[in-house]
Amino acid sequence: MARTVNESECGGEPRIPEPQGPGRGAARWGPQHAGARELATLYSPGKRCQEVISVVLCFSLMAFNFIHLLANFHLGHLWYIVLGIVAGILTADFASGLVHWGADTWGSVDLPIFGKAFIRPFREHHIDPTAITRHDFIETNGDNCMLTIVPLANMAFNFLTLSPADVYRNYPWYCYLFALAIFVTLTNQIHKWSHTYFGLPGWVVLLQDLHIILPRKHHRIHHVSPHETYFCITTGWLNYPLEKLSFWKSLEDLIQGVTGEKPRSDDLKWAQKVK
Repeated sequence: MARTVNESECGGEPRIPEPQGPGRGAARWGPQHAGARELATLYSPGKRCQEVISVVLCFSLMAFNFIHLLANFHLGHLWYIVLGIVAGILTADFASGLVHWGADTWGSVDLPIFGKAFIRPFREHHIDPTAITRHDFIETNGDNCMLTIVPLANMAFNFLTLSPADVYRNYPWYCYLFALAIFVTLTNQIHKWSHTYFGLPGWVVLLQDLHIILPRKHHRIHHVSPHETYFCITTGWLNYPLEKLSFWKSLEDLIQGVTGEKPRSDDLKWAQKVK
């Protein structure tokens, strides 16, 4: 098991590389890996700017919507609120698995714009799993924040334009969307915590132990090469049932049968880089 670091150790000393898995060749894992070093250099100023803008807009909209949800709260909605929150968390967990599976399994870093901006972090993560623990808040959460801007902006627009009666009628739906947005936004932060073994706040460890968010031990299953299972990284609640249903394997077989593309071929290419 590789030693991981928390936020205070950014730029710290090199870590012990993780053990190799089947099919990973002779290259070592960790920040010294040739592929990991190359992928890290592809993080650009333009990408950083996109992430900063996304974080600012996302959390501004989240604060605005939270204030309006509190202002429009009614006890009559209590059970609908609970159901909406649970449904939002489950949807976020499934969405995290779908995105994680798609980016891990298909596509290439060489794709124009999209490859370096969005697939690159997934390739880096498999050959240097502790890299995420050295990312600051902006780099960790920028892309997820970007995903929630449009639904949060639409919710804010509705609070400003709809009548009180319409807001009351749609309130459970807004609770679902808000819970979904929160857990989508925090997914990569939760993922980062699942790789951080020192210095985590006690409340984070408690949430992991209660499996309210993704536990560290649970996520290790995904990091057994060739990284083909347990893709859900928000809470991980759906990993076991999806695995029992062979959900991801069935999708991969279908796509490979139609396109001829081999799952995780680009991931393997980066793992085998030696210079």
